[in-house]
Amino acid sequence: MSDAEPRLTHFDAKGAAQMVDVSAKPATVRTAVARGAVEMAPATLAMIVEGRAGKGDVLGVARLAGIMAAKRTSELIPLCHPLPLSKVAVELTPDPARNRVEIEATVRTTGPTGVEMEALTAVAVAQLTVYDMVKAVDKAMRLTDTRLVFKEGGKSGRYQAD
Repeated sequence: MSDAEPRLTHFDAKGAAQMVDVSAKPATVRTAVARGAVEMAPATLAMIVEGRAGKGDVLGVARLAGIMAAKRTSELIPLCHPLPLSKVAVELTPDPARNRVEIEATVRTTGPTGVEMEALTAVAVAQLTVYDMVKAVDKAMRLTDTRLVFKEGGKSGRYQAD
């Protein structure tokens, strides 16, 4: 393997899973932004926006669930490092034109490893929470478009999705 060829760092020389040793990496400010959406029937979105969901404030609960999930990512994803997060923001925006709730999570830390997984976990759990809270009226909802859209900091530098 050449130096220019990417290497999967979560595997050792024998192919066994490993937690990456980041002890020699400098602590830098690292930020990641992830997005996703929950597509649903127009009536379901209207119920959420109008506050008529039987389980309460769907968007507020999903926001808190996403924040809590980001903080616990290392407990959910086996090889993730536990990180002291300095910022977790989760925004949920209804999009009536597309019959969906758009979700964006921004996570920041100062440390030796990035926060992409924390941002993605926040989005995924927020999506699942929206689904859980209104599944009684719309089991056909779709969790969609979950992806990293931005990251900066660390050795690999800046990434911006198209």
